[in-house]
Amino acid sequence: MKTYRANPKEIKREWYIVDASGKTLGRLATIVASILRGKHKPIFSQDVDVGDFVIVINADKIKVTGKKLTDKLYQRHTHRPGGLQVRTLKWMLENKPERVIELAVERMLPKNRLQKRFMKRLKVYKDENHKHTAQNPKPIDDIVKMWKNF
Repeated sequence: MKTYRANPKEIKREWYIVDASGKTLGRLATIVASILRGKHKPIFSQDVDVGDFVIVINADKIKVTGKKLTDKLYQRHTHRPGGLQVRTLKWMLENKPERVIELAVERMLPKNRLQKRFMKRLKVYKDENHKHTAQNPKPIDDIVKMWKNF
C-alpha cells in the first residue's frame, strides 16, 4: 500500500468563522491553530500546508481565567539600550485585542518554515464587522464537536 501525499493542486481551502466572545483564550487558540494546520482533514501531513482560512471576530470579548489579566506579560525589545517594553494582558486587551489572539495562535503553531504561511490565513477582528463575507465562511462549530470544553 502506498503512502498518500497531499499535492498542493488538490488542496481545497475552506473559510471558517469563530466568535470569540466568552471563549477562553487558550482553548480558542488551540482549535484555531489546528484548523490553520489542517489537522481536521483526512489528508493532513505535517510537512505539507493543507490548512484552511480562519476568521476570528469579537476579539475584545475574549475571556481569561485566574489572575492572568495582571500577571501575564508581553515583552518585546527594540534592540536599543533600555529598550525592553513590557505590557500586561489587561493593557493588550484594551488597546490591541487582535494581537493577543494572533500571538496565542502563533505560539501554538510549529516553529518552522510553514508558520508564516499559516499565520497569513488567520484574520482577527476586534468586533463583528469583517470584510470576508464574499467567501461565505462556515461556523467552526461543526468541526469542534470533538472538543468538549470549547
